[in-house]
This record gives sequence, C-alpha cells and structure tokens, in this order.
Amino acid sequence: MIKVALTGGIGSGKSTVAELLRERGATIVDADAIAREIVEPGQPALQEIVAEFGRGMLRPGGSLDRKALAARVFDDAEQLAALNRITHPRIAQRAQDLLASAPEDAVMVYDIALLVEQSLHQGWDQIVVVEASRDNRLRRLMQGRDMSEVEVRARMAAQASDEERRAVADVVITNNGDLEDLASQVARLWREKLTPSG
Repeated sequence: MIKVALTGGIGSGKSTVAELLRERGATIVDADAIAREIVEPGQPALQEIVAEFGRGMLRPGGSLDRKALAARVFDDAEQLAALNRITHPRIAQRAQDLLASAPEDAVMVYDIALLVEQSLHQGWDQIVVVEASRDNRLRRLMQGRDMSEVEVRARMAAQASDEERRAVADVVITNNGDLEDLASQVARLWREKLTPSG
C-alpha cells in the first residue's frame, strides 16, 4: 500500500487533484466528506455542536447550518478550537478506519486540508501539497462557492500558510493554470511517485 496525504489551502484545487488521482485508480479518503457525515442529524457531534453553540446552528429541518457555523467560528480562534475539539477526533478515527481497511496494493490518498494544522504529517509515503495564488483562490471561492471576500480571507487566515505546507511536502503541485496543466502534473506524480516502478 502507498499512503499519500494530499493537502492544500481552501480554493487551491486540492479536491480536483483528488478526483484526478481517483480516475487513475487511487482510493480517496475525503476528510471533508467525513466531516459532513459526522454532523448529520442524530449524530453525537451535531448534538455537541448545538450544546456548544446553540440551536441557531440548526436549519429548520434539524440539519446543521454550515454557513451559520462558519460565520460563528472562522474569525474567532476560541470558538474554532471548540468546534475542532468536537469534530477532529471523530474525523481522524473514521479516516484511520478507512485507511486501515484498504487492500495491500492500494494507493490510498487522504484528502485533508488541515494536515499541517493538526500535525498529521508523519507516517506518509508521500505528502502532496496543492498550491495556487491567493488571487486565484479568492476568485475561485467567490465565484464557485458564492463566498464573500471577507469569508474567504477568514478561512485562509485560519489555515496554515503556503510556506508551512511546503515545509512538509514531498511534492508540490502548482494550480494556477488550466485543467490540462493540472492533469499533466498529476499524471507525472502518478507515474513517478505512486506506481511500483516509480
């Protein structure tokens, strides 16, 4: 098994890289998807979030209002830390279970934005960092996710810097071009680092 940690700041294109790796045969464990699973109605994490932050974090049907929660925590370090104490251990446990269940010949890719922030950069065969300029990231998030510039900058400020991520990287993919350029870099990564002959 080849174990890969894939990380990058919000808006860098990390999820697109994960999808390109999936197309080549990698098994993807997505921390964001797990984060959504653990806060579904009826899950203990959602109950703890409501207890910590109030019923204003719920939508009318009882599901988590992710936008309201983000607005509450991303410019407040104490509140963000409180949320992380609820969610991060559960995400880590679920990811560990999924990684451990993979077949021996798998290329397992853990798609995790907060690798550096959570000090989870040990024990990987490869750490792949996806980077993009701040301007590109701002534009993608404001257009693609309908986020305001203030929201985007708050999310960026809550994450590690490019320099901090680069310090743990085995491979850096720069995503300032088009999809063809990105796919070419992923193809080279797969060929050189993630296949037995690489």
